[in-house]
Amino acid sequence: MIDAATYFLPVRSLAARIRARQLSPVELASGCLERLETLGPRYNAVVTLMRESALAEARAAEREIAAGRYRGPLHGIPYGVKDLLATRGVPTTWGATPYRDQVFDYDATVVERLRAAGAVLVAKLAMVELAGGMGYNHADASFTGPGLTPWNTAYWSGGSSSGPGAAVAAGLVPFAIGSETSGSILTPAAFCGVTGLRPTYGLVSRHGAMALCWTLDKLGPMARAADDCALVLAAVAGNDPRDASAQDRDFTYARVEQPGRRRVRIAVPKGVTEKVQPEVRDNFERSLASLADRTEITRDVEWPDFPWGPAVSAIVGAEGAAAFLDLIESGRVKELRCPRDRHGGYAGTLIPAVDYLQAMRLRRPMKRALGTLFESFDVIAAPTRASVSYPIDKNFEDAYPDVSGGPPLIPAGNLCGLPALCLPNGLGREGLPTSIAFMGPAFSERPLIQLGNLYQSRTDWHIQRPPGA
Repeated sequence: MIDAATYFLPVRSLAARIRARQLSPVELASGCLERLETLGPRYNAVVTLMRESALAEARAAEREIAAGRYRGPLHGIPYGVKDLLATRGVPTTWGATPYRDQVFDYDATVVERLRAAGAVLVAKLAMVELAGGMGYNHADASFTGPGLTPWNTAYWSGGSSSGPGAAVAAGLVPFAIGSETSGSILTPAAFCGVTGLRPTYGLVSRHGAMALCWTLDKLGPMARAADDCALVLAAVAGNDPRDASAQDRDFTYARVEQPGRRRVRIAVPKGVTEKVQPEVRDNFERSLASLADRTEITRDVEWPDFPWGPAVSAIVGAEGAAAFLDLIESGRVKELRCPRDRHGGYAGTLIPAVDYLQAMRLRRPMKRALGTLFESFDVIAAPTRASVSYPIDKNFEDAYPDVSGGPPLIPAGNLCGLPALCLPNGLGREGLPTSIAFMGPAFSERPLIQLGNLYQSRTDWHIQRPPGA
């Protein structure tokens, strides 16, 4: 029988045991399936268990490894995917009642590539309905119920990748695939105390993923450690002729890497910690202090003055309404869980074309402005979120009226298609996790992961277990 602590090990540690045949892929998959079935409902984290296919994949992995045909560090490792990724013959619900019986006859590219790497898909994981595209403002916005963080189940696991965040945090799967349009990997990673990587736009194919916002959507890993995220990214990145936005670039990674001898130049934007919870600020400062000997930190860096928030809202609203126009016009939006979602799509159809086009035109000068910033700095650092997770019994806007996020790194990074890595860095109110985020220029995943590896070699927040998990 597998010890409970095993389920909280980083991927590389699990891989070493599997390769040495000290840990059976079948036992590990079976244990994850049991935890998903028994603990998953506690967090409203699971939509569909892939029991039959998962055990078949695990048995195949075990046979191959025994025969000396080892595919790499993901071989025999269980994982889950946000339920907006197509999986052949299994429901892909998009978290929404109108699509509960939707089944595709093909697999998403990331599922194909993870299967080729030998990873074992054990579950489709919960998400906010339609990835939040209808403007939800409450945690209870999925037919699976509100996602709950394993650190305190009176609080939200974050959206829209609610299930992946909770499942990784609770040791139900070693890693998961989430998606981000404007914060949907970074937010649940922060609220659940796990590591999340938002890749550069176009680095990971979106073929087979639900489209919310064609010019912003990205897929990426959530796991215990930055090193885990790098191993997963190496398996899924690369060009795909089935996705016109996919870039002809790969990401290679094999060992735990840390920054070179040159100090990493970190910019802390002006005002980024002014209106955050005190524990968020304190943990952010401690995180930077832990890296002081390997970094050059510049404070109060001026942030480019653009309407970041309104621009991303206009684009997501217009493109989301276009993506779900049939649902809106049919009136079936009334079946959605969150009251705001039942009418939010109609508002999206009324966004003037001039507003959408102006927001899209602004993206070019926005990219130039951040590009200029990255001429002087390697990384921009900020608290991932201004607060800990929101209580599930309040609308988001009512949860913490005394805080705001400072410079809008989440909308800015998504509008400009830039990668970001967020890392757990302590606990705040009600024993809930806080998080630090590092954002870099396009295709700077490697230096971001190297910095994350350095931080996590000096701290242990990424391997701590929630109470009761």
